[in-house]
Amino acid sequence: MKICGLDECGRGAFAGPLVAAAVVINSDLETFPSLLPVPLRDSKKLTEIQRNKIYSLRSQLPIVYKIEEVSVLEINEHGMGWANKEIFERLVNKINARIYVIDGNLKFSNSKIHTLIKGDDKCYPVMLASILAKVYRDNLLKKLHEKFPDYAWDQNSGYGTGYHLSVIKELGATPMHRMQYVNTYLKHQRIVDTQLSQD
Repeated sequence: MKICGLDECGRGAFAGPLVAAAVVINSDLETFPSLLPVPLRDSKKLTEIQRNKIYSLRSQLPIVYKIEEVSVLEINEHGMGWANKEIFERLVNKINARIYVIDGNLKFSNSKIHTLIKGDDKCYPVMLASILAKVYRDNLLKKLHEKFPDYAWDQNSGYGTGYHLSVIKELGATPMHRMQYVNTYLKHQRIVDTQLSQD
């Protein structure tokens, strides 16, 4: 039975696109991890070096995979809730499988799509999808960092670290920022600053 695992990366980031990957493993699932130079697990539980090793082998492994982006422009226009479902639906239309397993608990009308909480800890195709999506997006943010070096996206991948947020507060947002996230942060920050000034 062809099982396709899907996972996203960058949902909570303040900058950059949402990225997701879909993976079908065309070999015995139980023995597939032995083909890899490092343990197969959720991307968050691997080092950057380990993730990159697996990513570099993607064209040599017995897999079919697709990677998809939802742009910042689309996220700003439609919202993250829409983007999160949209990216998976695009991938399902691009890769053929009997069953699609998506990490998380989103609801889909397609009966072939199944969601699995902590799927990136339980299902090999989802684990591999999480790694491909993570490395692809990190590489993309490193390239964007060259254009907007003040925000340190080569280190924070667009997530809301203390440094990143302080630069947003000082310099403002770029075209690669998700404005709903930025505006919510700045509004909260103004409230905090006002409270502190009154103390």
